[in-house]
Amino acid sequence: MASLPFMKRRSSSIKKEFTEKELEELKTAFDLLDRNQDGKVNPGELKIMLNNLGIEIKYEKAEEIIRGASHSGGDIIDQNDFLTFIKQIQQPSHGDVDEDLTGDLTAAFQVFDLDGDGFISREELKIAMDMIGEEITEDQLDHAIEVADTDKDGRINYEEFVKVLTS
Repeated sequence: MASLPFMKRRSSSIKKEFTEKELEELKTAFDLLDRNQDGKVNPGELKIMLNNLGIEIKYEKAEEIIRGASHSGGDIIDQNDFLTFIKQIQQPSHGDVDEDLTGDLTAAFQVFDLDGDGFISREELKIAMDMIGEEITEDQLDHAIEVADTDKDGRINYEEFVKVLTS
């Protein structure tokens, strides 16, 4: 894979805190957020992605999230900021999953579970990604299913979906 412009901006030790597989997956996630592929994510791009996943947030909340994730406290994040943010939210939390988060995860799952059978098939994932305007290659589709489908039944159940998004 060719070096992307944002990878040259500054080096960071944060990448050492992830496995190669995790880094690959997080780069894919960052690329999906970075709609104009300029190596930066702004509040508008974050809001669009979350809204497309069925998670409705106000622009001001997206700004707050981006500022909190930005190393400079600015209105954009690069890949290193994104990785640092992910590492922070992966830290063990105290108590149960927040009710709002549970509702958001359920809503997001329902966006992908088009036939309402409690599973996301490869076809549903492809259709849902097309519907929300996110292009996904066949390889990315295969990889997403492979990563999420821990019980190897060829589809993603709610628990697997939540695990991918919260781990």
